[in-house]
Amino acid sequence: MSLSLPLPHLAEQYLLDPDIVFLNHGSFGAVPRPVFESYQHWQRELESNPVIFLGRRAPDLLAEAREKLGAFINASGNDLAFVPNATYGLNIVARSLKFEEGDEVLSTDHEYGAIDRAWRFNCEKAGARLVNRPIAVPVADPADVVEQIWAGVNERTKVIALSHITSPTALILPVAEICRRARAAGIHTVVDGAHAPGQLDLDMQKIGADFYCGNCHKWLSSARGSGFLYARPACQHLLEPLIVSHGWQSNTPGPSPFLDYFTWVGTVDPAAYLSVPAAIEFVQQNDWPAVRLACHQLLKESEERILALSGLPPISPESMWAQMRTTLLPGGIASYQRLWEDHRIVVPVNQQGGQAGVRISVQAYNSPAHLDKLIKALQAAASRSV
Repeated sequence: MSLSLPLPHLAEQYLLDPDIVFLNHGSFGAVPRPVFESYQHWQRELESNPVIFLGRRAPDLLAEAREKLGAFINASGNDLAFVPNATYGLNIVARSLKFEEGDEVLSTDHEYGAIDRAWRFNCEKAGARLVNRPIAVPVADPADVVEQIWAGVNERTKVIALSHITSPTALILPVAEICRRARAAGIHTVVDGAHAPGQLDLDMQKIGADFYCGNCHKWLSSARGSGFLYARPACQHLLEPLIVSHGWQSNTPGPSPFLDYFTWVGTVDPAAYLSVPAAIEFVQQNDWPAVRLACHQLLKESEERILALSGLPPISPESMWAQMRTTLLPGGIASYQRLWEDHRIVVPVNQQGGQAGVRISVQAYNSPAHLDKLIKALQAAASRSV
């Protein structure tokens, strides 16, 4: 079944201010009512008896939540650890992998800035180097991206670190093919899946990454502060605890050191993690494949209207994006900096190779009227830049 936006029965489930145009779900997400209620339920459960909840109930509850997440992304719950966000999980991997002087981590020039910093920080300590391979836009074909990235591989390449969906450009990168080639070449793969859960159908076995980190609080719409680290069983021994606590050399070990290291990190409120099953249930009950298709279609039509303003090309084929899209704009970036102040529109505008670009997110609560308002605002801004 296909749907078209608006979807009032879903829009009313979100707690967003109706007087704003929110087109930046890719930033920190937005939590629907049933998921928020689940989150608050677990917070109240904790407050009713913190010692019993954290000391006795939490281990089993977290294991159940990991199993449900694992079923959603085709991974064993024992190969998943909850982390506050993808950046946290990727820091675990970057700090754990060992480098020698001259080693290289191969990435792209479309990566999230915080993760670039994490890799550079850890490379520099060992005299290794982060190599950001350029991916030129417009991109004609995903196969071209594979070849552009693989052209950067050499005998010094120890790790390939890529986004599944890039943050600045919203491109879906062909990570499964890169992981397949890297495994054959003896190169570790680390995938930043911050934007993927809920926006794409995920299958950890088909992707084949050694390490994959995702956020559940973005497109899956769980409570904020819920991400995961997936580690392929053969690679889990490579990881070290980012926070040394009771999980290291545990007197009551769990299923694996992997889970001990990253479950026991001091006192934390696990309510966000425990909201993940409610988020999965929400999307499964609301025909999310059809919802995603409707969001994609509205975004496609809107991009066509924006590109008509400038005559600029799309930055990739339609197959390389889902519910989030970066579209180039005419003129300089300064003209578009007051979308919030003047129009109450929440949407990021940035630079893409010297060209202004707007990154639009479309989620179930958005409507054609939201996109109409954005396009009119962009038209007005473009006319000022001439």
